[in-house]
Amino acid sequence: RFGMFEFLSNQMRDEQGRLDSTRGLICGLGAGVAEAVVVVCPMETIKVKFIHDQCSPKPKYRGFFHGIREIVREQGLKGTYQGLTATILKQGSNQAIRFFVMTSLKNWYKGDDPNKVINPFVTGVFGALAGAASVFGNTPLDVVKTRMQGLEAHKYKSTWDCAYQIMKYEGPLAFYKGTVPRLGRVCLDVAIVFVIYDEVVKFLNKVWKTD
Repeated sequence: RFGMFEFLSNQMRDEQGRLDSTRGLICGLGAGVAEAVVVVCPMETIKVKFIHDQCSPKPKYRGFFHGIREIVREQGLKGTYQGLTATILKQGSNQAIRFFVMTSLKNWYKGDDPNKVINPFVTGVFGALAGAASVFGNTPLDVVKTRMQGLEAHKYKSTWDCAYQIMKYEGPLAFYKGTVPRLGRVCLDVAIVFVIYDEVVKFLNKVWKTD
């Protein structure tokens, strides 16, 4: 995620090395799409299938590797990529929102001094705000993604059909199930990750000089 964001942002910074909010959003979107395709979708699909299987009356997966073998044997590799569209939408919007908020807050904090150092505590607060924004902004997509990756995904013709059925039979509030517990976890998670990310970048800039 951060590697892709850095790669994209380095291509989009202005002459002063600044990245504005709009470009931060675009770079975050690209980072989210990349991680969705390469990592998140197969791992999330397997995770959701395992959770649903273990909650069923007669679990059929005896362990992690047995479960993966059974999924691939029955459904092929595409069985690990169920809900790819929903995952791309979820991860893309997730990281777009987070990096947009983070970039906006950093630019506001630095003002006219792009070299101003940001205290780790301040970075953590900004990260928590970015995490909260992403929760409220894309929880509906996360709900759809989870449904599309579960053992009952066959009930839905597509990602759009899944969203339509949720709205039709369960109402709009169904898209925000689990928002409160997710809010606490995500805010802390994003705050810690952004603090670590910033501190690692600062350290690398000191020991790994580039032109």
